[in-house]
Amino acid sequence: MVTQAPVQYETVIGLEVHVQLKTDSKLFDPSPNSFGDEPNVNINTPCLGLPGALPVLNERAVEYAIRLGLALNCQIAEVTKFDRKQYFYPDLPKGYQISQYDFPICEHGSITLSNGRHVRILRAHLEEDAGKLVHAGAVGLAGSDYSLVDLNRAGSPLVEIVSEPDIRSAEEAREYMQQIRNIVRYLDVCDGNLEEGSMRCDANVSIRPVGSTEYGTKTEIKNMNSFRSVQRAIESEVARQTEILESGGRITQESRLWDEATQSTKTMRSKEEAHDYRYFPDPDLRPLAIPREQVEHLRQTLPELPHQRYDRLIQGFGLSEYDAGVMVEFKEMGDFFELAVEHTDNYKAVSNWIQGDITAYLKNNKVSIFETKLSPKALAELVHLVDKNTISSAMAKKLLPELLEHGGEPETLVQEKGMAQISDTGALRTLIQTVIDANPGNVEAYRGGKDKLFGFFVGQVMKESKGSANPELVNQLLKEMLA
Repeated sequence: MVTQAPVQYETVIGLEVHVQLKTDSKLFDPSPNSFGDEPNVNINTPCLGLPGALPVLNERAVEYAIRLGLALNCQIAEVTKFDRKQYFYPDLPKGYQISQYDFPICEHGSITLSNGRHVRILRAHLEEDAGKLVHAGAVGLAGSDYSLVDLNRAGSPLVEIVSEPDIRSAEEAREYMQQIRNIVRYLDVCDGNLEEGSMRCDANVSIRPVGSTEYGTKTEIKNMNSFRSVQRAIESEVARQTEILESGGRITQESRLWDEATQSTKTMRSKEEAHDYRYFPDPDLRPLAIPREQVEHLRQTLPELPHQRYDRLIQGFGLSEYDAGVMVEFKEMGDFFELAVEHTDNYKAVSNWIQGDITAYLKNNKVSIFETKLSPKALAELVHLVDKNTISSAMAKKLLPELLEHGGEPETLVQEKGMAQISDTGALRTLIQTVIDANPGNVEAYRGGKDKLFGFFVGQVMKESKGSANPELVNQLLKEMLA
């Protein structure tokens, strides 16, 4: 009897990423576009669809969409238009959403992942957001007792970025999302905050036998509000689909909710097709012509993008790929680093301080690096004091919290606090001789072959000097005087 080898499956993922633009007002009406206000105060007649209300397109939102499209390597349409997408949901007061169907503003872009895989972007189109349902009685929608409607977000401008199904793992999906967040933050068109909903993601997931060119039946996963949730939801859904197929079942095309509490996806509704939404051109909005001169101007004024900073940090400052990646991912840290290295050429030391002790302080105190009292120049001076052995690394670590909390000049603080490192050989010999005289038994044991006692003597000298002795000189002189 021949035993058939188990089927190996390949994961196929496409992402729909919604980016809320940082405009002052909404996409088609003058209501404030802001987060955290009292519920249902930022609403106006256009976003409610009241009789006689007419939408007026936000020019800044169009500019932001073009800038984002250019950063995503997209082609920018010469003519674009808006369509009505019909569906009924409690947080959509008009009963339709103004979106773009067959003439999106941006098309055919791409993002390159760290493993070299190119993820094609089918389109990036403008649309208005729906309101928000506030669920009570549970964490998230799953298991909630009731929901309240907040329409503040209704009508806020979004760019929906739709990828081709080119992503092959949950890890790749997470990196793709992180790259988009970095891009929108560097462009300053969105704050990229998943927890607050200013950047959201729906994942279309299917599996197919390895080697197959046909796509399997996909499911759409919603309700993911962190990068970790995106990765775990996809991993959970892949495992669920694999189990179904291996047991002889069939995948149902549907939308599913990610339940953070159970770490699993749950059925939400059957998946709609485009014809279910009955798209048609919005009769209140004329097609929009986009001058090529405007596109080229925006292209020329794009800021440095994340991948460009990454390459420059490696090539120009000699940072490792890991260090450069951290500086790119956390833009403020990268900005602080670049300001600090204007005053020192010890780039690695500056990077180590930022990613080590400073990051620990920021996390513990829940502040950003520019909210502290530490200036980039002061960090460079602190590095310089260590480099020229004015203070030890241990002393610098003790001084850092003072600089972060109260600011000041490191060299002045060192003098005021008497923290200058003792590098005078005569003074150090006196300290060492004091320690030797106080520990004759250990001296005899060390000279008898117990080499591990050397660390004891170093510690005693540092204690005697209150941490101010030059460690390198202490080691050198101890070896000489204990010989």
